[in-house]
Amino acid sequence: MSEKQVHAGRLQMPRSRGAASGFLLIVLGLWGALIPFVGPYFDFAFTPDNEWAWTAARGWLEVLPGAATVLGGFLLLSSRNRFTAMLGGWLTVFAGAWFVVGRAMAGPLGLGDAGAPVAATEAKGVALELAYFYGLGALIIFLGAIALGRLSVRSARDIRHAQRVATVTEPAASEDVTEIHPAQETPEPRRRSLGGMFGRGDRLAHR
Repeated sequence: MSEKQVHAGRLQMPRSRGAASGFLLIVLGLWGALIPFVGPYFDFAFTPDNEWAWTAARGWLEVLPGAATVLGGFLLLSSRNRFTAMLGGWLTVFAGAWFVVGRAMAGPLGLGDAGAPVAATEAKGVALELAYFYGLGALIIFLGAIALGRLSVRSARDIRHAQRVATVTEPAASEDVTEIHPAQETPEPRRRSLGGMFGRGDRLAHR
């Protein structure tokens, strides 16, 4: 096995390694990106509490990190390459962190106002804060960190998978043996001398 194949084998992993975390992160990312627009349907919203109402703050603070979480989760779910999967894991961690700190950074960065929770009770207000920002972001960070931890460890299963991939991709030596035969020499025609050509005639003449 060549050095290049060994290096490539270290990056190979079973697709199932990040499948569970990737799927959950995709679901959480979709929730974070869509809940501001569909929450008003079931009285679970921030102002403005209108269905599908777009604001710059929602784009920066909810849609952007939600889309990044979906992309990172998809990379974790679908990739067989360790580097690509780890890139997806880090993307989800940063997206989750932005869900947590984005509201505090929105004012200084001029990203707009995320609005206020539409809640008649304090408990519902806390639930909205957790479901839209802080709790959602913390859960995304947690799952992304778990995925990165699993990807950083090269288990015996990963080694067996890499060996199988290397075995399949390594070109097999040809078993066909080409036998080289010496060229057949064409026998040269036998030359007859002049005496031999006419010798028989001479013998007939003396009889």
